[in-house]
Amino acid sequence: MRIFIPALLAGLLGAQQVVAQPVNDDPTGPQPRLPVASLTVKTVAGKEYHFTVELPTTAQEQATGEMFRTSIPADQGMLFVWPSPQVSEMWMKNCPVPEDMVFIGADGKIAAIAENTVPYSLDTISSGGPVKATLELKGGITATDNINVGDQVIAKPLSGG
Repeated sequence: MRIFIPALLAGLLGAQQVVAQPVNDDPTGPQPRLPVASLTVKTVAGKEYHFTVELPTTAQEQATGEMFRTSIPADQGMLFVWPSPQVSEMWMKNCPVPEDMVFIGADGKIAAIAENTVPYSLDTISSGGPVKATLELKGGITATDNINVGDQVIAKPLSGG
């Protein structure tokens, strides 16, 4: 999954002066597995779902995301944590499998979900408003697990730890 570079750079620059590193926005293969963290989604009904999520932190890791990966296990995903709440805009360029994109507000609650995104699509998938993070999961898992807007997402990277 690739985020749009101008939005990423604007978020990264913020009030600090950052030297922009060149980003290959058209990689030719998947990136190696990234560092991981545990993440839990707690539904309003009290059910908990546990995931292991990769953490892309550099501009290049975020730009490459899940590109070229041919499967996403049901208990895994990728968590993009933004430096401050922002509109998250993603796409499915070079992504061969559908994904559920879960947009997480600053309060840790799910603000929006885009289910079963279309592989290889260049259409923008937007959070529709400012969010603290975007979680990419296997396509269809939010419906299977009954994960919905308003459910709580708990992970150390979301709390700054």
